[in-house]
Amino acid sequence: MEALISIPFQYLECPNLKLKKPGWIAMPSAMVVYSLVLVSYFLVTGGVIYDMIVEPPSIGSTTDEHGRQRPVAFMEYRVNGQYIMEGLASSFFFTLGGLGFVVLERSNAPGMARLSRILHFCVAFSLIVISFVVMRWFIRIKIPGYLIE
Repeated sequence: MEALISIPFQYLECPNLKLKKPGWIAMPSAMVVYSLVLVSYFLVTGGVIYDMIVEPPSIGSTTDEHGRQRPVAFMEYRVNGQYIMEGLASSFFFTLGGLGFVVLERSNAPGMARLSRILHFCVAFSLIVISFVVMRWFIRIKIPGYLIE
């Protein structure tokens, strides 16, 4: 197998390039990289790609029993469809839950004071639980009758 792979390299030669890194390019800090990853996570979980392709309205509307138009933020009974505000709200709480896990991980840093560690645990637990409860609430709005015992 290796003889088969090495055949093209007997005839092809890599160019001898002497490339230098420009002086104005520097290594980004860890927080810059983390911020970019967090923003991209927010946008991807919010369905920005879906929003660009399908171009849904920001919010929808429905007619109530009196014949008036009411705005709605959730596209009911459509699991794979969303309004823009629905996606952004869901994405916010997904990101909030993720930040809860980051704070939970940071609470295990060596040398942290006991009170600070307890506060980190409380904040992390609160963020994770709030995110979980709100996302279940969103699912119950989106699919009425789902998750009801």
